[in-house]
Amino acid sequence: MRIALYQPDIPQNTGNILRLGACLNVPVDIIEPCGFPLSDRGLKRAGLDYLTIAAMKRFDSWEIYLAELEPQARLILLTTSSATPYTNFAFTQHDVLLMGRESAGVPKDVHDRADAQITIPMAPKARSLNVSSACAIVTSEALRQLNGFPS
Repeated sequence: MRIALYQPDIPQNTGNILRLGACLNVPVDIIEPCGFPLSDRGLKRAGLDYLTIAAMKRFDSWEIYLAELEPQARLILLTTSSATPYTNFAFTQHDVLLMGRESAGVPKDVHDRADAQITIPMAPKARSLNVSSACAIVTSEALRQLNGFPS
């Protein structure tokens, strides 16, 4: 399983997700361009010393990312526009949990390319969770289903 960040905007969220990946032994793919320099101090501050142990791979574009995606991989998009709760979804070890930009999500072509779209059920007046919080929630459920937490 992997986490993929589509053109992330906020270095602190990216750092938090890299820390999550390091702690849970889940690789993180960053699909550029980012809304900040990837060497930004905010990213380093949020990721702390976990950035040295995080398995991170950078891709210059969505097209390059797709070209290098493993054939058995399923792109699972976390989105507020899905009717499928993440708790009703059966994850596999080949899944890539795709997070959209904090400011705009993902464009239609990326949304349409995903093999599945899932959501986190929320209170009626709530719009969305922070991307790093959403990533942690869904990654934890996927690892629970797959018995994939580090021992």
